[in-house]
Amino acid sequence: MSQVSASRTRYTFELEPIAGRRFQPTGFPDLGPAIYQVPGRTNDDLIVESAQSMANHLEGTTWNTAQQKPAEELAALPYVRVVNPDGEFLTSSRLEAHRLASAYVLNGKVDGSPMKEVLPERFGLVKGKPLDMACVYREVFALDPLSLVHGVFFAQKPWAWQPKVARAITAFIEATNVEPAVSGGVKKDSVNNEAEKGKRDAKEGYGMVPHHRTEYTAETITMYTVIDEQQFASYGLSPAATELLSAVANWEVATLLNSGLRLRTACDLVVAGGDTPPSVNAASDRLAAAVAAASDDLGTITEVTFS
Repeated sequence: MSQVSASRTRYTFELEPIAGRRFQPTGFPDLGPAIYQVPGRTNDDLIVESAQSMANHLEGTTWNTAQQKPAEELAALPYVRVVNPDGEFLTSSRLEAHRLASAYVLNGKVDGSPMKEVLPERFGLVKGKPLDMACVYREVFALDPLSLVHGVFFAQKPWAWQPKVARAITAFIEATNVEPAVSGGVKKDSVNNEAEKGKRDAKEGYGMVPHHRTEYTAETITMYTVIDEQQFASYGLSPAATELLSAVANWEVATLLNSGLRLRTACDLVVAGGDTPPSVNAASDRLAAAVAAASDDLGTITEVTFS
């Protein structure tokens, strides 16, 4: 069972590969796989997916990539849509890593006014006056509520203040007692067996190129998820707006697990135990009710022109 309190909602999901026993963890250019040891134990543990990467997966549930628009369940929520001077879609606050603080948003214009001037005015940022985070929260909610779920940092030195909102939902996947499974393969060339050194070589994609890969097996693979309900409450928004943020986070977890955790080609995981995932239908119904109840607090879609 999930652990729910006034301050946190916590889930623990036991996972397993959808086929076989091997999986490929996340890797880092200068580090490789993130292997570590827990004090008092001799076996290696492994970060399968980092909190940053899981945040991307959770946010990915909110956007319909094929149609370049929000998921149907979130269609009534405001966000910032970035277009070019011809009105063609470029990106949005739902797609950008820094959300409302994206360079495409901040360096764009809304109704001819630079967003770098519009936002600090809406946030009430004035030199010599304290930062009013309650105002910031209200305005961010009106622009794109999801920035209060996944966080945003306006690192603008010219502004009187640099408002920052921490991520309110955290998820990561870890594996215990891991062992490497080393294998390899060959990139084939159906025209030439060997690359021509100095001419058509392997760097350009010619020839037969052997390669190695390291996957892992594990005793357990676990996804940990925490929704910070206290953070939502600390924004000082209306009860309806606070419930909406919680409902969005719950819906993201339900949707991600229901659609499958195919994190990469060789890492396709399914829930095999632990807490029961939130029901997608129940989460969608809760979200729909929350959107309707918070309609007075919501803004409209903001179209920003970037050139």
